[in-house]
Amino acid sequence: MPKVLFVIGVGPGSPSYLTDAAKEAIRRSQYIVGYRYTLSTIESIIDRSRQKIFEVTMKTQEGIYTKVYDAMQDGECCTVPFTGDASFSESEVVDRLLQIFGEENVEIIPGISSIQVAAAKSRVPIDKSLVVTFHVTGDIEQKKQDLLKAVSDGKSVILLPRPWPNDPAKHFMQSDIARFLRKSDINTGGLKVWVFEHLTTDKETIFRGNVSDLEGRDFSDLSVMVIDQVERKTYLEFN
Repeated sequence: MPKVLFVIGVGPGSPSYLTDAAKEAIRRSQYIVGYRYTLSTIESIIDRSRQKIFEVTMKTQEGIYTKVYDAMQDGECCTVPFTGDASFSESEVVDRLLQIFGEENVEIIPGISSIQVAAAKSRVPIDKSLVVTFHVTGDIEQKKQDLLKAVSDGKSVILLPRPWPNDPAKHFMQSDIARFLRKSDINTGGLKVWVFEHLTTDKETIFRGNVSDLEGRDFSDLSVMVIDQVERKTYLEFN
């Protein structure tokens, strides 16, 4: 039997948003590998008496993923949990895990993302919005142009900003986004916005105002921004 990897989404932070499918994958695994925040979300499911737990950072993850793969016996299982949904904003890591384990040996189990929760709390429909993540290491210039076009076209936007404390030039958080839109001739003073931090946890906060209010204001790395330009249209308006 091959070595099996479960790549799972564990929700925005509260264990209440952890699916039964994700819990089952965790229980089946001999190895659990994840970031500190993500591991804390699933702590109540982990059995440290029988499971080997590895905490990773961006710098250490490559070495630990390959170390665990080499240590696993055929037929053993490993779970790598990701905050939110593993298929959103985690593709760079997931693609590497597919290389290490082989695509046929990896099962991706979806989770509830902060994007979904933010859409629900702001009552902004996802199917009428641009959904975009700036939480990537590659170039974001095209994503910025997509954001600008969506706002110019009157669409709502649900986005994850990009924290990059070690290189301010790559930082693209709420204040940077507000400044970018203003300098692109968008009337940010009349553009409604929500910012959600630490969603579903006891640290959750909600900011509501205009995009212009975001300039000079700092928010957590664990935040979601919603530009609200929704126009309500019910089925009564269509034949």
